Amino acid sequence: MNWEVFVTCAVTGAGATTGRSDRVPVTPEQIADAAIEAARAGAAIAHIHVRDPATGRGTRDVELYREVVKRVRAADVDVVLNLTAGMGGDLVLGSDQRPLPLDEDATDMAGADERLAHVAELLPEICTLDCGSMNFAAGGDYVMVNTPAVLRAMAARVQELGVRPELEVFDTGHMVLVRELIRDGLLDEPVLVQLCTGIPYGAPDDPGTLVALAGLLPPGAIFSAFSIGRMQLPFVGLAPVLGGNVRVGLEDNIYLSRGVLATNGQLVERAVRILEAMNVRVLGPDEVRERLALRRHG
Repeated sequence: MNWEVFVTCAVTGAGATTGRSDRVPVTPEQIADAAIEAARAGAAIAHIHVRDPATGRGTRDVELYREVVKRVRAADVDVVLNLTAGMGGDLVLGSDQRPLPLDEDATDMAGADERLAHVAELLPEICTLDCGSMNFAAGGDYVMVNTPAVLRAMAARVQELGVRPELEVFDTGHMVLVRELIRDGLLDEPVLVQLCTGIPYGAPDDPGTLVALAGLLPPGAIFSAFSIGRMQLPFVGLAPVLGGNVRVGLEDNIYLSRGVLATNGQLVERAVRILEAMNVRVLGPDEVRERLALRRHG
């Protein structure tokens, strides 16, 4: 049991949620405000994607990240910044009968340094590394591509920058890559892992699977766990029982209850309420910095 838990809020993501909820932030100002709102509600970490303000689609635009980070760092509330480095590994095949040519409008493939351009400039305390390739999301021909060579190059660059990687594990095989990065000296301690469940074609969001994933963690690793959709809030109670921390936010789930759209702040408030009802102490950002040995930049 983990009696001292930190909460991460994933405020927007890159998925097609903007058409289902007007509360999903899109512009840099909205995304920054969502991170600040989450911090005030009790989140120690804000996990941030950016979106094209015109289309709402996820993007790697460094200028948009720059504006979000500037606004959050200038706010009157403290929060640890965790920027995604997952963008740039999107492969969309043409069709089931003619996989080539690729769907050029939806495909976004970039090299290791390009995927980290915003991290290198803005130096967040944490950035994510998706630890494997997989079919991603229900239906279609979208593959999330993260090859071992690209991930090793990204891990080496992040280590050089003094940023803590959060290793996104979507299935048990991804833990093989985590152990290889440790073996090759590409991860500094403490190793930070995010167990991601409920994504179609990845690890399902049942308790048995989460127990199995937690059992594969390398010794000394600090981890969080989350599920997308309806199981997001139940996982708030389950993750600490297995020794973990929690993640909520509109990237993973847009509802507070059946048919009731949520804000990021409301999801964090509900998570804090669940944790405190379990007699768990919720950690603040400075305590998280100490626990994760983060380097504060900017």
